[in-house]
Amino acid sequence: MDELALLADADRRAHAYLAATNERRAFPDAAALAGLAAFDEPLPDTGRPADDVLRLLDERGTPATVASNGPNYFGFVIGATLPVAAAAERLMLAWDQCASSYANSPVAATIERQAARWVVDVLGLPEGSAVGFGTSATACTLVALVAARRALLARKGWDIDADGLIGAPEVKVVISELAHITVKKALRVLGFGMKRLIVAPVDVHGRIDPAQLPPLDDMTILCVQAGEVNTGEFDPFAALIPPAKAAGAWVHVDGAFGLWARASSKRALTDGIDGADSWTTDGHKWLNTPYDGAMVICRDAAALATAMNSDAVYLSGAQDAQKNLNLEFSRRARGIPVWAALRSLGRAGVATMVERHCAQAARVADGLRAAGYDVLNRVVLNQVLVRAGTDDETAAILAAAQASGDVWFGATVWQGRPAFRISVSSWRTEDAHIDRLVALLTELRGVHVR
Repeated sequence: MDELALLADADRRAHAYLAATNERRAFPDAAALAGLAAFDEPLPDTGRPADDVLRLLDERGTPATVASNGPNYFGFVIGATLPVAAAAERLMLAWDQCASSYANSPVAATIERQAARWVVDVLGLPEGSAVGFGTSATACTLVALVAARRALLARKGWDIDADGLIGAPEVKVVISELAHITVKKALRVLGFGMKRLIVAPVDVHGRIDPAQLPPLDDMTILCVQAGEVNTGEFDPFAALIPPAKAAGAWVHVDGAFGLWARASSKRALTDGIDGADSWTTDGHKWLNTPYDGAMVICRDAAALATAMNSDAVYLSGAQDAQKNLNLEFSRRARGIPVWAALRSLGRAGVATMVERHCAQAARVADGLRAAGYDVLNRVVLNQVLVRAGTDDETAAILAAAQASGDVWFGATVWQGRPAFRISVSSWRTEDAHIDRLVALLTELRGVHVR
């Protein structure tokens, strides 16, 4: 099969997959999972025909996919892919560009530069901030923390590029009691020992309590968050960032999904967030771009570009070349689906999508309260935290809902007790899907709660 025929076959199979998205099980059943055994085979001595490879991938792989791109998936703020972003991704795949710099791909460099300006604009962050398009909030947080540590050490006259970390002045890190695990992972990878992190206590809603903020100085990185993973709550930036900046600290915001509230009528939740030094957010969550794609944003473009500099040692890092704003030199142009989504949605479309999901989360909460569930959070954003009676009853309802295949959402622990978390973030989710979710959980409560 020639190249174009093979790609046409892949497009046909992809079309069939997407056409069935709304009816697909939210999580594959046992038979589909058993079918994955077909991939457990020795490496062939003689290669198989390309169309046979694609056939196996589709026939055994497709049934075992999680329908996270569908309307009934409410786990992890996964999001879904907007059609225009998916289409841009397909064209990009044909281009097959190494999007490290203008020299390697003028089109990627130009479009990603525009996407960066739009991201800063729609999020209301400081003009001139640098934007690196990376793989995930984890990787982008790591990049931001590298820039932060380097900048703080440079203020003390320490050249980390030349002298490394041995003997360097200590850089302290203050994190929320409920900091996301990806922030902790990035810190651990960078050598900030978990026992050495300074933990800021939170209030009943999961926000850092300004009255209990540990002392900060000019050798401190303060990590705050926009959108706590369980409650969707926001740290009180207006009360935290000014004293941190006055002390000379670097402030980093983990805004994997919550930073997009700033592009909507929920903007007040983010008041003061523009005073930070760096931010991370995902495109593949609430902007609904394909996996994977995230952004690191840095107020001081030079701080990010010099920390990630991939240019020759005798050159200064170009502040808009993606190879100087990311870990990767060889990379996909992850900013192009972001550009496509933003150009298609516009400022109003982004706001509408965020606001619709927040309203749908409130609809879930209202329906479940009426059915007798305990909703544990204030539902300020798109997260709904729920319990049903005892721990065992909560677990039984979760298991039954997942087993139904009609919906999927995950378990969590809140304030020491099991709960389940419902996240609304797919452009495909309509109010009718929300009502079916509530109806299912109402039915299951009648079965499992005495």
